[in-house]
Amino acid sequence: MRVVCGGPGCQGSLRELGSRARAQPAPAHVVFDSLLDPHRSGARPWLELLPDEVAPSVLAEDRPGLLVWSTLWPRHPGYRIRFDLDSEAPGGGCLLRWTLLTPDPYEPDAGHIGHLRKRLNVLVNERLRLSYGQ
Repeated sequence: MRVVCGGPGCQGSLRELGSRARAQPAPAHVVFDSLLDPHRSGARPWLELLPDEVAPSVLAEDRPGLLVWSTLWPRHPGYRIRFDLDSEAPGGGCLLRWTLLTPDPYEPDAGHIGHLRKRLNVLVNERLRLSYGQ
């Protein structure tokens, strides 16, 4: 599947390696701010990185519906993580979809990609969610 990710952080065509959407209990603008600056003053810590991970940079943003991070994994410098937020979620929160993207033309190892998808799931759909008290 090919995905075109607009903005300065996602020039050209990128291929999707994985994606998952889940409701978050907080409104879209709050989740957007959590993703924009995970370590801001007063924020509950949720982005706890492993030794082989680095803090991402924000490459593109369109408040409050789209945010693109650089890679978490120096081993994969071209990877991007795209977040799409939809304020229409049941229960008053928002729907947050993360998508792992690559510009690489080769097919990565399925087991390794599974590990990266699981890691994003833990960070976004567990740690971030728990930071809102859910």
